Amino acid sequence: MTSFILAASLVALFPAAAAEGASVEESLAARFPNIEVEDIRPSPVDGLWEIAVGAQVFYISADGRYLLRGDLVDLMTDRNITELRRAEQAKGVVAGLDENEMIVFSPENPTHTVTVFTDIDCTYCRKLHREIETFTSRGIKVRYMFSPLAGPGSPSWAKAEAVWCSPDRNDAMTRAKMGEEVKAQGACNDTPVAAHYRIASELGVRGTPGILTDEGRLIPGYVPAERLLGLLEQ
Repeated sequence: MTSFILAASLVALFPAAAAEGASVEESLAARFPNIEVEDIRPSPVDGLWEIAVGAQVFYISADGRYLLRGDLVDLMTDRNITELRRAEQAKGVVAGLDENEMIVFSPENPTHTVTVFTDIDCTYCRKLHREIETFTSRGIKVRYMFSPLAGPGSPSWAKAEAVWCSPDRNDAMTRAKMGEEVKAQGACNDTPVAAHYRIASELGVRGTPGILTDEGRLIPGYVPAERLLGLLEQ
């Protein structure tokens, strides 16, 4: 909904920009500081402009009348133009993430890295974590970020914060995913759970586990270690 409101506000912007004689890129960059000029470009379809907000991609007509929210597919090449752009944006987000704000399970010399948005109580998240040693033995580093599906104030959110506030977060994550109650140790008011939740939303993660590769590809749902390795090596 937030993305839709933003996109709708862009529609109102265009007539004013045209009257001032400014380009679409310049108008958006000036009025929306979080949007860079390089993230605004003509789409492959004449008359449509592509706007990337985080990993969200919109299309708008040059006159500001029509807004398109959906995937643009080139039927001649069978390429999903929107998905490629989304991955490009997500790759930039991944590159800027701080591992110190995650719970990381890593082999000594990882060959692949995935960022997994997880919910403590999610059945398939727990199934994935039961294979964590298999993932690491295959050279896959798993970086966990929290995305409690029920949102702020839910039991899953509280469990995520308790895990973060534990002296050994990796051990606490494993115990929590096994159904064990984990209690926070001491005062711990500053956790990254809210930031993780926001990033997941910006990246379009709709369920858990959400597996994000370093190339910006979002793989939804549980994937066995061997299959994930195959996908990463493609």
